Amino acid sequence: MKSLINILLAISLISLGLLPAVHSQEDMVQIDNSGFEDVRRPPSVFAHDDHNEKAELEECSECHHLYEDGELVEGESSEDQRCEDCHGLQAEGTQPGLMKAFHMNCKGCHVKQQAGPVMCGECHVKRR
Repeated sequence: MKSLINILLAISLISLGLLPAVHSQEDMVQIDNSGFEDVRRPPSVFAHDDHNEKAELEECSECHHLYEDGELVEGESSEDQRCEDCHGLQAEGTQPGLMKAFHMNCKGCHVKQQAGPVMCGECHVKRR
């Protein structure tokens, strides 16, 4: 009974906008750009699961990398964190700022694999 009350309370708080709804990556259709202060382009179109299936990516750490003491930790993933948890708006030392981190990770992979969009308007699609 207590768990039912908690579930109903959570649903009420989400519907009132007092508690953010949790969306799984399967539901993702665009990159969350809320970490940027001055947004000049629409968020990048990105269907998480469709992308990974098409790119034949199975390991989360392929994109969700984790560094400790400046070294990449092989096989460890940061998928439970937001990119801006580690990347600020500006570069810090050797760590790129948030925009450069997105571009290096996403566009860098597309260039390396010679597949996927690399031009601004191919990722940042204007809505009509």
